Amino acid sequence: MTELTVIQDEAPAASGCSCCAAPVSEAVATTPKESLVSETLTTAVYTVSGMTCGHCVKSVTEEVSAIDGVQKVDVVLETGQVTVTSAAPLPAEAVQAAVDEAGYTLVH
Repeated sequence: MTELTVIQDEAPAASGCSCCAAPVSEAVATTPKESLVSETLTTAVYTVSGMTCGHCVKSVTEEVSAIDGVQKVDVVLETGQVTVTSAAPLPAEAVQAAVDEAGYTLVH
C-alpha cells in the first residue's frame, strides 16, 4: 500500500497559474519500509499536458493515485511525464478519466 504525504508551502506560488489561488502543495508518494507480500509491479509512462505548477502536479498525482491498484505516481512538471507503478496494467480509460478529472489532458 502506498502512503501519500502532502507538504504544504506557506505562500501561494508566484507562477501566475490560475489554479494557484490556494497555497501550493507538493505531493510525495512514499512506500512503506516493510512489505509482507512480494508483488510483481507494472510501470507505465504517460504524458499529460496543461500542468504549470506544483498544484497541477498534486492534482494529477491525487487523481491517478486513486485508481485501483496504483502503488506509486511520479510526475515531472517540466516534461509532463507521469510514471505510474501499479499491481497490474491499468485500463487506458481509467487513466484518461483520472487525468480529465484533475483538469488536464492525456497526450496519446
